[in-house]
Amino acid sequence: MEAIMVALIVILCIVAFITADVLIRVILQRLAEAKLRKERQAALETGLRLDFADEAKTLKRVEVTNPKAKILAVDDEEVVLSSFRKILVLAGYSIDTVETGQEALMLVQHHDYDFVFTDLKMPEMDGVEVVKGVKHLRPDIDVIVITGYATIETAVETMKYGAMDYVQKPFTEDELVDFVNKTYIRRQDRLERQIKPKIHLVTPTSGESPDKHTFNVPAGIFIAPEHTWVSIQLNGMARVGLDDFAQKIIGEIDDVKLPKIDQVVKKGEPLFTIKHLSNSIQFFAPISGKVTAINTELISDIDAIKYKPYAEGWICNIEPERLTEELPSLKIGADALAWYQQEVDTYIDLVKKISDPDAFWTTISKMFFQPKTESGKE
Repeated sequence: MEAIMVALIVILCIVAFITADVLIRVILQRLAEAKLRKERQAALETGLRLDFADEAKTLKRVEVTNPKAKILAVDDEEVVLSSFRKILVLAGYSIDTVETGQEALMLVQHHDYDFVFTDLKMPEMDGVEVVKGVKHLRPDIDVIVITGYATIETAVETMKYGAMDYVQKPFTEDELVDFVNKTYIRRQDRLERQIKPKIHLVTPTSGESPDKHTFNVPAGIFIAPEHTWVSIQLNGMARVGLDDFAQKIIGEIDDVKLPKIDQVVKKGEPLFTIKHLSNSIQFFAPISGKVTAINTELISDIDAIKYKPYAEGWICNIEPERLTEELPSLKIGADALAWYQQEVDTYIDLVKKISDPDAFWTTISKMFFQPKTESGKE
């Protein structure tokens, strides 16, 4: 009875400790958020007192520390601009506002904005002309059109001239913040995809590059055309894993279905499965043989595949059956580097063409991860 009481006390103490830890984290997070909001409110008040007439007659500027993005808003209605400043500054954005299209075009030539929000109906220069002007002067800036219900068709028309999207007014604070946050994510995603990846040869002295835009190719390890790798161990076993190209284009790996001990596989047969969100991506045996060991550490540390794909992130060991015959189909050294570059270039071209997520994963799996014939086709 005494032992049971001790056990209960220990359990209660653990529960109390966990509860207290969670509460402390929540309280600290709320305090940090309150402090950040106070700082942004102060920045808003300070910015509105400053005079930037030397840059543009109607310019008002509010800058925050570590902004998500820098926005220029143009509208002939000060009440709309006031709403933009208050709402978006508190949401973590730095913002400039002006009341004419001419001022907006002048400012984009001297400042690096991420977005320009322009009203559609303005005197002298309307939103259509602002869109054309901004995309001509600074094609890197994304333009969003502010429109009323009666001008939605015209707003849609502006997309022909390069506008990214449109937002309808009137809008609530939550609606505007949600729209801008989603638009910001879209921009970041597009910019990420445009970055030209690098190929890095991993050696004992250079090590793996942690850069997500760098694909690591290990020296002395064989790479299969289906993006698994094979490392011949001192005891003659072949260690198999997922290569850096595969794990980086898949992204976050949620789970892995490992093969079974003593499972006999032929080259090109299913070996293990990676799960990403609702997608299950099958990977195939790079060589024939019997599975002699599996990496059970991945059950508790799945991120090892991401951070150390060629070391702690291995999948299984295979006792080779036809190693001499099958090794020539794998890439190593200079051949692996050249082939990797071709795969990366092919992937970049595909990303530009495919927008549907389901079609993306189907195409990627077929193109890169399914077994190839001698001619190189699936």
